[in-house]
Amino acid sequence: MRGVTTAQPLTRSRGSRRAEILEAAAALFAARGFHGTSIEDIGGAVGTSGPALYRHFSGKEALLAEMLLDVSERLHTSAANRVTEAPDAEHALDALLTGQIEFALSHPALIIVHDRELGNVPEPARRQIRRLQRLYVEEWVTVLSELYPGCPPPRLRAATHAVFGLLNSTPHSADELDPEAMAELLRRMARAALASVQS
Repeated sequence: MRGVTTAQPLTRSRGSRRAEILEAAAALFAARGFHGTSIEDIGGAVGTSGPALYRHFSGKEALLAEMLLDVSERLHTSAANRVTEAPDAEHALDALLTGQIEFALSHPALIIVHDRELGNVPEPARRQIRRLQRLYVEEWVTVLSELYPGCPPPRLRAATHAVFGLLNSTPHSADELDPEAMAELLRRMARAALASVQS
């Protein structure tokens, strides 16, 4: 942990056609479900025909797999960068919270899709997603173990998952406040939850 955090934002560049398709598909999968969305629906959402999407993806399952792999990779890479660049564990935790809150407020559709549709991802890709998610959790556990050295890793891991549940509640709660106020509320609540691991 060193220097000042300069981790790249989690929001993907919107320049590519694939990114546009993935974003539209996430919104549709969140609203209608994976099985309730056709390839024609996705094509229509980006102003093209359904069959034209096969130039970018081999099918709906491949599209879903890339969607969830991409976000899992970005979360893990961003977390690793934030932790490495932070001067100490306290700043590293703050940076991790910032990254997760930014993601939760910016991508509620992806949260819904992940929670509901991971089982529809083909097995090899699903294993990769799970592995990336475990690595992401371990970034948090490593930082928390420095802040709370007397707390066993299984307790820290359980607390991390619980905090993710809190932060990823944004599909149900984010509209209640403006984004800045919501981000601050989530940060305060997550800090309080994590501090309770010592009790």
